[in-house]
Amino acid sequence: MRFLPAGDSALVVELGDAIDAAVGIRVARFATVVAAQHLDGITEVVPTFRSFLVCYDPLATCQARLISDIEALALSDPAPAQPPRRWTLPVCYAAECAPDLAEVAKSSRLSESEVVRRHTGATYHVYMLGFLPGFAYLGDLDPALRLPRRATPRTRLPTGSVAIAQAMTAIYPVESPGGWHLIGHTPVKMFDIAADPPALLAPGDAVRFTAISRDDCGAIADAVAAGRFRLEPERMA
Repeated sequence: MRFLPAGDSALVVELGDAIDAAVGIRVARFATVVAAQHLDGITEVVPTFRSFLVCYDPLATCQARLISDIEALALSDPAPAQPPRRWTLPVCYAAECAPDLAEVAKSSRLSESEVVRRHTGATYHVYMLGFLPGFAYLGDLDPALRLPRRATPRTRLPTGSVAIAQAMTAIYPVESPGGWHLIGHTPVKMFDIAADPPALLAPGDAVRFTAISRDDCGAIADAVAAGRFRLEPERMA
């Protein structure tokens, strides 16, 4: 564990040097524990790939005190209040929802159905949220599907676009620019400002994708719009 000052009101807590699932799980777990302790002066805890940022009120605490408190928590190793969650998200991989699927298959020297099979065959770890509200970085992608970002990013992507790039997969929660390869679409709402919390996924969650038909995708989208669709996660031991 390494502590790095980040200005006069934040502290970085590094838990590893590599981006991998073991470090990511440790970051998400320990960040959750620190946030749940409500230590004096802490205003926000933000997990990232291999560290978490602790924001604090410098009038209420100081870095030396926070370091001492966090080190004491690490030694006591308290369990998170809630076990991690596992989500199963429906994804339509039909051609009209997956404009880059054929190109990804060709570049990967796989059939389109094999790309889908590999994308739905893994359980992904939610490393962190960033780029956009509710945008979750999900790893680790099957090595056969790992491609660089598109040479030319798109200026506008539809909400719910399921994409891959390098070792990650993700879902664009709102309409936005993007440079990842689009291989599907989910009708599930990933970010809702009226919900608590607004982002569906959180660091430390696990995600699986399940393939659905175009008709099923439309039916779920209608249910989401009408407020009749609610996705529930599994609790993992």
